[in-house]
Amino acid sequence: MGNFSGNAQLPIAPAATRTETDSLGAMQVPADAYWGVHTARALENFPIAKRPISVFPELIVALACVKQAAARANLEIGVLDPHKAEIIDRVCQEIIDGAWHEQFVVGIIQGGAGTSTNMNANEVIANRCLELMGHAKGAYQYMHPIDDVNKSQSTNDTYPTAVKLSLAFALPHLLKELGLLRDAFNAKGEEFKHILKVGRTQLQDAVPMTLGQEFHGFGTTLGEDYDRLTETVWMLSEINLGATAIGTGITADPRYREAAVRHLAQISGLDIQSAPDLIEATSDAGGFMSFSGTLKRSAIKLSKISNDLRLLSSGPQAGLGEINLPAQQAGSSIMPGKVNPVIPEAVSQVAYAIAGNDVTVTMAAEGGQLQLNAFEPVIAYSLLQGISWLAQACMTLRVNCVEGITANVERLEGMVASSVGVITALIPFIGYGSAAELAKQALKTGRPVADLVVEAGLMSKEDVLRELSPAKISGMEA
Repeated sequence: MGNFSGNAQLPIAPAATRTETDSLGAMQVPADAYWGVHTARALENFPIAKRPISVFPELIVALACVKQAAARANLEIGVLDPHKAEIIDRVCQEIIDGAWHEQFVVGIIQGGAGTSTNMNANEVIANRCLELMGHAKGAYQYMHPIDDVNKSQSTNDTYPTAVKLSLAFALPHLLKELGLLRDAFNAKGEEFKHILKVGRTQLQDAVPMTLGQEFHGFGTTLGEDYDRLTETVWMLSEINLGATAIGTGITADPRYREAAVRHLAQISGLDIQSAPDLIEATSDAGGFMSFSGTLKRSAIKLSKISNDLRLLSSGPQAGLGEINLPAQQAGSSIMPGKVNPVIPEAVSQVAYAIAGNDVTVTMAAEGGQLQLNAFEPVIAYSLLQGISWLAQACMTLRVNCVEGITANVERLEGMVASSVGVITALIPFIGYGSAAELAKQALKTGRPVADLVVEAGLMSKEDVLRELSPAKISGMEA
């Protein structure tokens, strides 16, 4: 004990490895890893995003669906040993059910048009198959990542097909959250339907409306985007599986394409179909651009709504102060009692990121050259991240903000009573000229417009009150 040093460290035994070889030579791979040499090279080459592809489980499941469909198609047309096909099918189902995702370790940003991702999948499936067959990992003479798992395939048709499937798998969660947020705004619209307020155009006072109409408008615009996003599924339904390298189907049996697409539709539950021109489909990224544009539209409109919520709740003493957002956290390290609209602020930042991602997708689509677009990994990252972030933004805006919004009724009533804009509703009865003159007087004296109209003998008090009631002035009653 007397010779013990607190800084001493026990020697660390070297981790066990196995040797794997590719066309570039040999590499050491962790002995317990299900991935192999191609994945190991990718880990060295692309330490960029610091995020593995497994952060998007929909992509891993989609890859497994594609590999499962390929195995079934190869079995059907008789080009793959039945035992190998069966065990590949079994392992793919394990991955679809959630197993082995942690073995998908390559970075989401990578060169090679997704080759590293495809090989990561091939190696994990092959080594898990070997394990089930009673062989050691890396004993590829019994189950080969390329000759067996990747049979009849190329990265250039499996990867874009998997990306499209992953987007289709991720979209329902976004649609669910967007629908719930739409419903939350509509519920507030019903709650606030009898509360009058001053409408504004160009940040200047306009004619009256109800707070309920404003919130119902938010719900309507989100409902429109729900519909537009729902329609994007068709952009993801056309795939190039069977195209192999550039669209000619080289190395694949002529019967493979139809069988693989049919099996993939059955496995995924999606209404997918083969592209009519595989050469075009392998090089074109137009569907990703269209999907990205629709995603950006939803994000930007949600940010606009968030900005409106911040304006309406500004103050609480020196701003508009029409509504109260739920207080979620202290707003300042120096100003006591300050509470900021942190939830709408976060939502807008998500929208800005998605707008930037749309530029990335556009540049990547344009950068594709000749028979292949090499930049689909960053397209996949941009779109999958955007879907995930937007879904979570909708959720936090609903739960932590919208559902707890209250109206400052007295302040709203006071602003309506002092607003000269209400006189617009009386123009059919007193004429534009009289309305303009009385509006000037109201601004100069600060007196309510209704009192000036009655004093001028232009309308009775009863008629003015009727025409300026919430139902009439907001257009809900003819």
